[in-house]
Amino acid sequence: MHPITRALGVAFCGGALVLSTQTWSAQAAEIEAGHVETIDWKPCPEDATAECGTLELPIDYAKPLGEKFKLAVARRKATEAARRKGILLVNPGGPGGSGVDFAISAREHFSQQIQASFDIIGWDPRGVSRSAPVNCSQDLLNGSPSGFPASQLEFDALAAYNRELRDDCRKRSGEIADHTDTGATIHDMDAIRRALGEQKINYYGVSYGTLMGQQYAERYGDRIRAMVIDSNMDHSLGTWDFAATEAQAFESSFQEWVKWCNRTISCALHGKDVVQVWEGLLAKADRGELANPDNPSRKLTARGIIGRAFGSFYGPEWKDLADFLAELDSQQPARHMSFGDEEINEVFQSAFCSDWSLPVRTFAEYKALTATENAVAPHVRGGLLGHDAILSCVGLREKVNNPQHKLNIRNAPKILMLNALYDPATPYSWAVNAHRQTKDTTVLLTYEGWGHGVYGRSECTTVTVDEYLLTLKMPRISRCAAVEPLDKAVLAPVSSKPPAGPAPRIPGWNR
Repeated sequence: MHPITRALGVAFCGGALVLSTQTWSAQAAEIEAGHVETIDWKPCPEDATAECGTLELPIDYAKPLGEKFKLAVARRKATEAARRKGILLVNPGGPGGSGVDFAISAREHFSQQIQASFDIIGWDPRGVSRSAPVNCSQDLLNGSPSGFPASQLEFDALAAYNRELRDDCRKRSGEIADHTDTGATIHDMDAIRRALGEQKINYYGVSYGTLMGQQYAERYGDRIRAMVIDSNMDHSLGTWDFAATEAQAFESSFQEWVKWCNRTISCALHGKDVVQVWEGLLAKADRGELANPDNPSRKLTARGIIGRAFGSFYGPEWKDLADFLAELDSQQPARHMSFGDEEINEVFQSAFCSDWSLPVRTFAEYKALTATENAVAPHVRGGLLGHDAILSCVGLREKVNNPQHKLNIRNAPKILMLNALYDPATPYSWAVNAHRQTKDTTVLLTYEGWGHGVYGRSECTTVTVDEYLLTLKMPRISRCAAVEPLDKAVLAPVSSKPPAGPAPRIPGWNR
C-alpha cells in the first residue's frame, strides 16, 4: 500500500472572529434549507470498477438561486457491506489536487480494512479538473516574470502580471474563478453528505486538504464521526511567519538529505562534500553553465535545481535527487521532463489568494521578507513554496473570501492530526500551532521522520490511523519512529502526471 505524497504572526481579534462565525452560521442555515439533489452514479470513464457522478451546486453560496456548477464526485463502495461504517470523504491537497482521481485510486492508498469498512468518496474541488475548472493561458503562465524582482519596477511588473493572470483565468473560466476558496468548499463537502443521505461523515485530508477538514470541523463539527488531517496547514499565520516557517521547513529537509548522503553508500554523492557540490552547481547555474534537462536549448537556473530538490523532499526521493545532481556535476545529460498545453487548469492563484491575505505591498517590504527567508534557509536561498505562494498574490486585493483566523473547533469529536518532523511543505510547527489552538478537540501524532504525508509510512502510522477510523479509539502513543527511506521511494504520487494545479512552476501542497 502506498500513502499519498505530493502545505505567531498576525492574529485576528475576538470580535472579528465572532462576527465571522455569526455570518457563517446564517449562511449555513440558509444553505441547509436549500434542496440538494441525489447523485446519479455511473461507472467512471477512467475505471469502471469505481462510480462517478455530479452534484449541481451554487457557484456563490451567498446567492443560492444564482448560477450553478457541477461538482464531480467519485465513489468506491465498501468491499464488505456487513462491515460498512459509513462514508470516508478524502482529499489529496493542492489547492488543485483531484479528489476524483484519489478515490478512483483508493486501493493504492488505503489499507484493506479501510476499503472494507467505508465507501471512499472523493471530489474535485470547485475550479479543479472536472468541477468547472479554472483554466488559464499556458503561454501567459510560461511567460511569468521573475518571482525575485530586483527593483521596484520589476516588483510592479510582477503585480501587474498577477492581475493579468487573474483576469485571463476569469475570462476563460467565468464566475467560478472568484469562488474557489475553502470557505465555499466546506459547504460543497456538506452537500455531498446530504446528497448521500448520511448523518455524519468520516474524513481523511492531506496537506491543503487539512484546511478543508479544519474548517469543516469549525462549521459542521456535529456532522463528523471521525476525522484524520495529515500534514497540517496553519491558517492563523500572517505574511512573515508564513514565509519564515515555510523556508525553515525546506532548509531542515535539505539538511536531513545531506545527513542521509553522508551515512548512505548508495547516495551518488557519498564521500563528497555534499553541500560544496550543491553550492557549486547553483553557482554554475548562476553563470549559465548548465543545460536545462527539461529544455536542452535553454540553461538550467539555480531556482530550477532548488525546485527539483524541493519536489524530491516530498517522498522523500533522496537517491533520485543525488543521482540527478551527480549527473549535473559530471556534465552528463539529466533525465527529461516536459510540460505544456495551450490552456491549463491553474486554480492555485484563484484558490490560495482567496484563502490567504499575505500582503507584500512595496519592493522595500519584499526585500525585508526575502532577507528573513534567506536568514533561516541559506542553503536553499530562502526556500520555494512559501515564497512563490506569497508572490503569486502580490498586486491582488488584500480583502479575501476566507481570511486567516485561529482555529475554533467546539462541536466536534476528537480529531486525529498527523505530521512529520521534517516535512518540506507543511512545517511541523504548523501542526503544533494548529493543535495548540484546538487542544481540547485534537490529538497530534508525530512521525519522527521525513516527507509530506504520514499515513502509510510505517506500521505504526498505518495501524494507528486505521484503528482510530474503525473504532474511534485515540492512540495511546504520541510519536511513531522514523523509517529510513529506501533507495527507491516507498511512497508513490497520486498520479504519474503533473498535478492539475498548481502548475509545475509553483509546487503546491500535493504532488
